[in-house]
Amino acid sequence: MHPKLKFLDRYLTLWIFLAMELGVGLGYFFPTISNVTNSLSVGTTNIPLAIGLILMMYPPLAKVDYSLLPKAFKDKKVIGISLLLNWLIGTVLMFGLAVLFLRNEPDYMTGLILIGLARCIAMVIVWSDLAKANREYTAMLVALNSIFQILSYSVLVWLFINVLPSKLGLANFNVNVSMKDVTESILIYLGIPFLAGFLSRYFLVKTQGIEWYNRTFIPKISPITLYALLFTIVLMFSLKGDKIIELPMDVIKVAIPLIIYFVLMFFVSFFTNKLLKLPYDKNASIAFTATGNNFELAIAVSIAVFGIHSPQAFVGVIGPLVEVPVLILLVRASLWLKKRYYS
Repeated sequence: MHPKLKFLDRYLTLWIFLAMELGVGLGYFFPTISNVTNSLSVGTTNIPLAIGLILMMYPPLAKVDYSLLPKAFKDKKVIGISLLLNWLIGTVLMFGLAVLFLRNEPDYMTGLILIGLARCIAMVIVWSDLAKANREYTAMLVALNSIFQILSYSVLVWLFINVLPSKLGLANFNVNVSMKDVTESILIYLGIPFLAGFLSRYFLVKTQGIEWYNRTFIPKISPITLYALLFTIVLMFSLKGDKIIELPMDVIKVAIPLIIYFVLMFFVSFFTNKLLKLPYDKNASIAFTATGNNFELAIAVSIAVFGIHSPQAFVGVIGPLVEVPVLILLVRASLWLKKRYYS
């Protein structure tokens, strides 16, 4: 295990399993918990969950140095490759795998597509650091993806869930998702933490200095993402008592296309960048940015659009469970490829 991966992050898969078990236990032994949770709602928005999801998104968005964006736009080659891998190849690959593996499970298929459309802005910073990638480029690409996600996610959801399945003759997959619901979710769950993250950085750097911000403030708020994720999982699984017996097979059903996706995306990205003669540090930045996904956003949108009990939200929770061990192995693969091709 790489020493730079913090204790909490290193065992993230274990924490997620324990949070799922705790949630199931609470739901089983205290069945009234779901009534209490559901009563704390305004319209379709569940207040405890909304707080958990917004807190989950805030630290990664506060880490991004948005002042790097103008510089990023000058490196048109890196930006072009990153946008192509993230927003065309990644989204189409996940769509294809979702249809291939979950053609008889339209709800799970929809959940997987939502993950594919949510590009990584959180854990990618950890993976890039561990793989000795270019931190500045990773930060620039994360900033770019954050902006692009806010502008395009609702349109992409409409295209990949409402339009493409029916055009391809997969009419039984045409799950209706209104753009209004998705846009509303984006504004709440990405817009609020994005604004909070941007303003935190702007004002705190101005008053306290960049050194204090990066060395004191960021390490203090970083664990909030994990705690909020675990809180969300406990809450969701406490409401899923009746489905728990079916879950082990369902986890495997969702995990298989996710594993294939991560591995394919990483190696396609890495060797594409190598063919284009990019140095290793930039190559690794682009490869990990393209490989990871923003599960926090996928979970938030799934809950807001389909509901807390939905199979789509369940798929979102399985995401980080699979991503962490696979990406740790891909970090090792990246360091091996560095020795093999760049030494």
